[in-house]
Amino acid sequence: MEQWRSWIAYVPQKVELFKGTIRSNLTLGFNQELSDQQLWQALEIAQTKDFVSEKEGLLDAQVEAGGRNFSGGQKQRLSIARAVLRQAPFLILDDATSALDTITESKLLKAIRENLPNTSLILISQRTSTLQMADQILLLEKGELLAIGNHEELMKSSQVYHEINASQHGKED
Repeated sequence: MEQWRSWIAYVPQKVELFKGTIRSNLTLGFNQELSDQQLWQALEIAQTKDFVSEKEGLLDAQVEAGGRNFSGGQKQRLSIARAVLRQAPFLILDDATSALDTITESKLLKAIRENLPNTSLILISQRTSTLQMADQILLLEKGELLAIGNHEELMKSSQVYHEINASQHGKED
């Protein structure tokens, strides 16, 4: 069971940061020492390098309990950076980009795809814009599989998916 867990990096929608520093939050649970270069690379992938660079203390900037001194999107991106550092074969983002604007989210997902080519990314999202780059989308309702395919296929074959997309984008693709 422990080996299975080592294969998965999971980021939920509601993330927790702990009192300490950005560094201590990123390296939480790691047995080995991580270099600053590794930390900055993960921050860059998670689209959080810029705001950490502006913090006094940089990687050693203070984090209040629960991450109260960070926005929801900043907390999500720091948690994604922590997951990226795990270099697990499977990265699960469970609505973990919900607090991000679509441009930042798109850059983040592109960076994950480009920098972690051997990682299978599993996205759980209610936003079709998040799912458009997915190779395979499973449309579920109340735990029941309604449709499967990529964005283009589902736009043609699933009325439910088409309606969800139209309601989110105010148009028909």
